[in-house]
Amino acid sequence: MNFLSLYVLIPLLMLGALWACRNTRQIRGVMAAGSSALLILSIALVFLYIAGRRAGNTDSMLFTADTVWYAPLNIHYSTGVDGISVAMLLLSSVIVFTGTFASWKMSYQTKEYFLWYSLLSMGVFGFFISTDLFAMFMFYEIALIPMYLLIGIWGSGRKEYSAMKLTLMLMGGSAFLLSGILGIYFGSGATTMNILEIAGLHNIPFDQQCIWFPVTFIGFGVLGALFPFHTWSPDGHASAPTAVSMLHAGVLMKLGGYGCFRIAMYLMPEAAGQLSWIFLILTGISVIYGAFSACVQTDLKYINAYSSVSHCGLVLFALLMMNATAATGAVLQMLSHGLMTALFFALIGMIYGRTHTRDIRELGGLMKIMPFLSVCYVIAGLANLGLPGLSGFVAEMTIFTGSFQHADPFHRTLTIIAAASIVITAVYILRLVGKILYGDPVNPQHLKLTDATWEERLSVICLITAVAGLGLAPWWISRMIGESVLPVISQMIP
Repeated sequence: MNFLSLYVLIPLLMLGALWACRNTRQIRGVMAAGSSALLILSIALVFLYIAGRRAGNTDSMLFTADTVWYAPLNIHYSTGVDGISVAMLLLSSVIVFTGTFASWKMSYQTKEYFLWYSLLSMGVFGFFISTDLFAMFMFYEIALIPMYLLIGIWGSGRKEYSAMKLTLMLMGGSAFLLSGILGIYFGSGATTMNILEIAGLHNIPFDQQCIWFPVTFIGFGVLGALFPFHTWSPDGHASAPTAVSMLHAGVLMKLGGYGCFRIAMYLMPEAAGQLSWIFLILTGISVIYGAFSACVQTDLKYINAYSSVSHCGLVLFALLMMNATAATGAVLQMLSHGLMTALFFALIGMIYGRTHTRDIRELGGLMKIMPFLSVCYVIAGLANLGLPGLSGFVAEMTIFTGSFQHADPFHRTLTIIAAASIVITAVYILRLVGKILYGDPVNPQHLKLTDATWEERLSVICLITAVAGLGLAPWWISRMIGESVLPVISQMIP
């Protein structure tokens, strides 16, 4: 068995073990062991991948395997990873691990909650290791379906409305996506749905590309919060439980950007070059609109949700620039945003669990009451606005450097407009930090509150370490990503 299949096997074993658990202690033990195993596996994969490249292996994908799954439709269970996939697997394992400990005190239907959480995790991991279009779509759906129950049952606020809205909009995107995948397969003349084989053929007619590229890009773009299909995101994030918000914003939304790059742009490069200007405008709107919307929110989760719309828009914006520097920055932004937004949602959940409010008008003076959580919130905010030494700076500078390489006025104007989001981000982050952390407590009852527990500290320290590590030592992962971006970009350059 190809060892990449462990990413599917471990969550499956977790599902079986959770089903057999009889008490909360056993459930926590299974989740801690399973999420730790996935994290260790991802760290090992990074070293193995780097060692494989240094040994001179020049294949576009390493650790590949292929098994016929359903012969009549040429569907295969095929796996493989490049530097982009490895980075996404590492991000996913960090978020799953920290999300487990952020949910440590879950008391309502604990077994069922972690069963759906593990199934969602399996879908995410399976998506990133797959190189077959059908397998990717199947794991994509496995990752989406649990969201309805996780939000609808364990969420807060208008949870039923948010869960239904999220599910219907993402299923609509899936319908576009399935149509695009079938169009790619039948238009390419490939004998399998393997992405590498289809990309090697270069024979999807241009008129067919012009039909299926926008369909596929929109299908994935819905999950990537592409304007105007982003409206599910703020409501979904606001109502989701803490760990689900972490996994959803930190990892699940990255499936959108990854799919746009790996499938829509890689397999239909001519159409991507011709139609990119349309989606550049839409993603530019996402970047600015999301940042301005965050400025006027009063709910902590809605602020972070609209911030995610802006940052995920920046990912798609950079990919559509179609050069290696910007694409590398886009993947770094997926990593950076995944870590930052998971940290934000973890801290918001911990603050809400103590104060029972997310309204910034009802919060103040938290630095005196919860110094550990408050300092961590400041670090998350500084990373979000792009402080040098943290992950946000590296990602955004790479994106804007690559985007400005285009000499024409259209691309440079859009780049300048997108770069203005940094200023808007600084406005709402600094206002937020000053309002809820400093000054005197608004509610005298908050003076009785306690700071973070050990499992909460473990969760946020892991995320902060990753954010600082990516910001202070980005060269190893940017090199790994850059080497994998080039084969994809070369398909798009005439």
